[in-house]
Amino acid sequence: MKKPLIIHPFLFAIFPIFFLYAHNIGQVSFSDTLFPSAVMLGLALLLLLLLSYLVFRDSKKAGVVVSIFLVLFFSYGHVYNIIPDCQIGILMGRHWYLLIVWAELFACGAYFITKTGRNLHNLTNILNVVGAIVVAISVINIVPYELRTTSALHEIKRTKELEINAADSRNTNVLPDIYYVILDTYAASSTLKEAYGFDNHEFTDYLSGKGFYVAFESRANYGSSAQSLASSLNMEYLNYPSNKMGEESNDRRPIYAMLQDYKIWRFLKSKGYRFVHFGSWWEPTRQNKYADVNFGYSLLPEFSWLLYQTTMLLPIDWRLGIDKRLAQWKRVPRKFDKLAEIPNIKEPTFVFAHMLIPHEPFVFDRNGNFLTEEEERKRSKKVNYLDQLVFTNRKVKVLIDHLLSRSKTPPIIILQSDTGPSALPRYKMRILNAYYLPSVDKGVLYPSITPVNSFRLIFNLYFDTNFELLPDGS
Repeated sequence: MKKPLIIHPFLFAIFPIFFLYAHNIGQVSFSDTLFPSAVMLGLALLLLLLLSYLVFRDSKKAGVVVSIFLVLFFSYGHVYNIIPDCQIGILMGRHWYLLIVWAELFACGAYFITKTGRNLHNLTNILNVVGAIVVAISVINIVPYELRTTSALHEIKRTKELEINAADSRNTNVLPDIYYVILDTYAASSTLKEAYGFDNHEFTDYLSGKGFYVAFESRANYGSSAQSLASSLNMEYLNYPSNKMGEESNDRRPIYAMLQDYKIWRFLKSKGYRFVHFGSWWEPTRQNKYADVNFGYSLLPEFSWLLYQTTMLLPIDWRLGIDKRLAQWKRVPRKFDKLAEIPNIKEPTFVFAHMLIPHEPFVFDRNGNFLTEEEERKRSKKVNYLDQLVFTNRKVKVLIDHLLSRSKTPPIIILQSDTGPSALPRYKMRILNAYYLPSVDKGVLYPSITPVNSFRLIFNLYFDTNFELLPDGS
């Protein structure tokens, strides 16, 4: 072309996003790529215009420099993760040296483009072709997958309709608030004693003393968070997604959809409940579009965080105040504080709170102080996990005291872990499972009850439903 179009900066701006999506397809929605794509296309356009009119007065030179910058910008995190660590004095270790190299590479490239007297038509055409090819490779992987799974996803995206042939609750004027609190990867008491040498009786005795029933033999129905929560929130085992998608499918989106639109909130909504969702940094539960109120405390979707970690912004994240570890350290206490305020809501309220603790990252010592990544590495995983669990116990006890003392009507509280610690596969199915069910004979509960039956039993007890209890399988 005599006057080639300068499109390669825009192709290099979106290629890393499509590449990352293609390698995580089945776990994220294509809509998650729209925001970062818009940001990067806007940045590419801004840089192209500024360099074209203020620096080079030549759009082809400006385009090449922008593409050099974008390639370096997005490759930084990948290179950082494969080079060995080093630390001298108070410098920034790997970041310090890699930033110097990247700055030199960019300076050399920009200097060469600035000083060259050659016509850059051919180079522009070559970069356009290269950019189109790398984007096409990702698109070729994405499009067939999306077409193949779209029809199946539409069939199971919405949770199956719940048949509600129930009478009204026993006292429609006094509906109890319901708190479903997930303490992610909280180990069962038997696991803590056998694998960690830790006796958790002080915490379980506290729960029993407050009127909780602790199901000491309870197990998770599934060994991963997504399946475990989808099962408990929909009160059923997850056979039909695999029937639609195929048993070999690794597409998690049908399961993630069941974490948004699930049977429990629909049933309680029909009874007049307000739905409050407390999210985590994990994308499937970061927020819930069906909730009346969302408390998420997470600025970016998980996909955007992952993309961010591949860029040159990685070494300055702490300066920008978006360090993920520090954000988690601040997020958890804020969520506990907000949970304690739920009794102030006038309407009966259903709360789903996914507390990603004692799950990693280990950012708390047992007194709640912040652990840096360096401090975490100096300690064993056992110590880190137990310290975070002890801190969790303290926060939960304070929360329960608030909920029981401030609620107008005694609330229903379910404290449950989705799975056991990931670091201990042998013990992963053993979980914490405790119920506070006011005005109910505890004899209806049993030590081996599993999460799939939690709300089947609760709805039968408080809303006169007739849900059959399912076999407690793992």
